[in-house]
This record gives sequence, C-alpha cells and structure tokens, in this order.
Amino acid sequence: MRHVLKWIGPLALLAALVIGDHIRINRPGHKYRMAVEVQTPGGTRSASGIVAVTPYRGYNPRGNTSTSGEAVFVDLGDGKNLVALLAHLDSTLDIDGVNYIALRAYPAATGKRVNFKDMNKQTGVVPVTGAQVPVLLTFADPADPTSAKVVPPDDAETVLGKGYRLRGITAEVVPNGLWPVDFGGPLGEPVTRGIAGKLPWLNGEGASAASAAALKAAGLPGVEGIDAAQAFTRK
Repeated sequence: MRHVLKWIGPLALLAALVIGDHIRINRPGHKYRMAVEVQTPGGTRSASGIVAVTPYRGYNPRGNTSTSGEAVFVDLGDGKNLVALLAHLDSTLDIDGVNYIALRAYPAATGKRVNFKDMNKQTGVVPVTGAQVPVLLTFADPADPTSAKVVPPDDAETVLGKGYRLRGITAEVVPNGLWPVDFGGPLGEPVTRGIAGKLPWLNGEGASAASAAALKAAGLPGVEGIDAAQAFTRK
C-alpha cells in the first residue's frame, strides 16, 4: 500500500502539468462575435457567431494561428438565406484571413494600433469593412450544396432580389471565459456551433467534398488548394 501511495503525489503533479500545458497551448488568444445584419423587404434580419482565435504555442516552429467557429447563417425569411463564410477572396480563396478579422477591424475603426496579445482587452463593436468582409453565399436550397451563389456585399439585390441589402458586418471582442469549461453564463460564451443543422451536408465524412462542391458551384477560385469544409466550420 505504501508503495502505491508514494506515487500518488508525483502522478498528480504530472497530471496537473500535462493539463496545465494543454490549457496553455489551446486557450484562445481572444474571442470575437461576428454579426451580420441584412435589410429585407420584411424588415431587418441578423445572426451572429462566436469565433475563437488561438496563436500557436506548441513545440513545432512552423505552427500557425488557428480559428475555431462556424460561418454565420442568416435566415432571411421567404426561403432565403445569407451565409458569411470563414473565408476571404483575394486572387483566390483565403481561409487564414478570418484569424485577423478583429485584429484588423479595431485599428481600422479606432485609428490605433492593436497588438495581437492585447486583443482580448478590446471593447465595443466595430465595423468589418472592405477587404475584411468575408465571402458571402446564399443557397437556393440549403440541403443542396451545388445551389450556392456568391452575394456581392455592395449589391445583394442582384442575387437575393429587390429590397435585400447588407446593412453591415461587425466584430466585437468577448471575454475568453474559463476555457475549456466556457459553457455559457459566468463561465464565458462558448464558440458557436450548429450550422450543420442548417446546411445538413456538413454532417459526416462527405463534408469536405460537399463543401468543395458548394464553393465551386459559386464560382470561387482556389478550392482545390484548401480544406473546403474549413470555410464553413472549424473545430
């Protein structure tokens, strides 16, 4: 019995060190709420999602900053929708730019430089404009990925119909909370989940292929060079 007991302390310390290092590596640098607001013939519709951005703190010198979260799905009524992807469009699709939406939106709005390590101290809601606006899609049939079309941020009427207009996209830094037990309330707001309930082809092993089909149907370039599912959801 004594032989067993003498190992309890060291094992508990080792477990604490492993858990502590896991938290250090994976705790978000900051979280932000991305909100999308659309004017429709029937009034204003909006939706938002919490996204977490985590700098690489591991032991591989080639590690990269990562994002957890999902695209924002706005139900516009009358069977219409708008989806703000976790992707941007330059000359090709870029799935890394979402890491820096809030980081770039705050200085653009305030005129003050913000360091990445200080992002979790920012307050207030700021507009996401210009090149920081993510790719916007709409699905004629949310159950069919090949029904996707790109929606121009400055001319939504051409795709959605008369009376539809993007009123704006905003970012708002929110507290990290007690990650990894940020289940809501005083523990902190968790990363938003649930888009697979609205775009059912994101469920299961075929999610990457279906996501690629959606992006290709919308005519977006560079789909072959990315994991297309990451434009919609990331762990």
